[in-house]
Amino acid sequence: MKSVYSTAEKGPFALNEALVAREQDALLRRRTPTELVTGSRLWVGGRDYLNFSANDYLGLGSHEAIKTAFKAGVDEHGAGSGASPLVTGYSRAHQQLEEQIADWLGLEAVLLFNCGFSANQAVLKALLGKEHLLWQDRLNHASLQEMGSQLPCKMRRFAHNDMAALEGQLEPGRGLIVSEGVFSMDGDQGPWAALSQLAAQSHNWLMIDDAHGLGVLGPEGRGTLAAQGVSPNSVHIQMGTFGKALGVAGAFVGGTRALVDYLVNFARPYVYSTHMPAAQACAVSQSISLVRAADESRAHLQRLITRFRQGASQLGWTLGASETPIQPLLVGESRSALALSERLRAAGLWVGAIRPPTVPAGTARLRITLSAAHCEQDIDRLLEGLGMRAEGLHYA
Repeated sequence: MKSVYSTAEKGPFALNEALVAREQDALLRRRTPTELVTGSRLWVGGRDYLNFSANDYLGLGSHEAIKTAFKAGVDEHGAGSGASPLVTGYSRAHQQLEEQIADWLGLEAVLLFNCGFSANQAVLKALLGKEHLLWQDRLNHASLQEMGSQLPCKMRRFAHNDMAALEGQLEPGRGLIVSEGVFSMDGDQGPWAALSQLAAQSHNWLMIDDAHGLGVLGPEGRGTLAAQGVSPNSVHIQMGTFGKALGVAGAFVGGTRALVDYLVNFARPYVYSTHMPAAQACAVSQSISLVRAADESRAHLQRLITRFRQGASQLGWTLGASETPIQPLLVGESRSALALSERLRAAGLWVGAIRPPTVPAGTARLRITLSAAHCEQDIDRLLEGLGMRAEGLHYA
């Protein structure tokens, strides 16, 4: 197929050339507009698909109680916030949500952000100067890696979940260790007891990005630390998001009162951004109430994860070492991953192909995500779709 991009463009930026190169390597990203997303399903182009690509792990994105809270919030507070939080954008609804999260997770204080990307970058930029060191797991989210590479501090990356490698890099009292609760592309968890021990021994601070663990893991959905029995007091900074298991949008950073007050004064993405709507805070608050009472939904989700992993293994597929709703089915080549995704889509199954640079070269995959909104029959239908392999394609 001939490319729609012309390489004959003139000017200082080779936009078309870069796009053509990605297209030729089967790495070009395109957006697909959806018409409706409810629980385990989505509609695209008038067709109904089983959705195995969303991060709506508890199926709360279309919950009536959350929608009602959102609508009531709009009626009471309006559709937007009107300003940054240090001007007039910080409402009583925002304050109540921050207090609710702090109580839920055992934190002194919490600060709300518009998204996890912004929250992660705000923390690193506000805290780290040229006199500091930053240690990051090699598979940390792009928001963390990108900001770390732009800061005046020295960043050191350690092999994924390799505590011996991290220990060999640490210097006493020099900076911040950052890792994830649940890794977004692999679905495995960071070893938080070991991480907290190394942080304490080396007198460095520790930060968790628990975007994909919050709501899913631990008693009352308190996340990875609670699931692993690690005290929140041993992790200096917690970041979580509301757009995954909580089914809404936004993020928070939590820790001590001093940390939050420092970020209010020095975190530029917080100071200079219009705040999330108060109505959104109302919806998140309702979602947290549902999440805390959703232990049966989490148990159902774990049963679905076990069912899928057993079935995929029997079919001969290679899966990542994940016991969470993120189930990476490793394919290898980008074209093969795209072809498998298209085959499943033709069968009414929506599963996205993840390719470099999001994941390392040679590890293209289907990132299958399961939800408590799925039933056993949905899992069986996915396994049926994975049961036939296309000839001529190369799978891991």
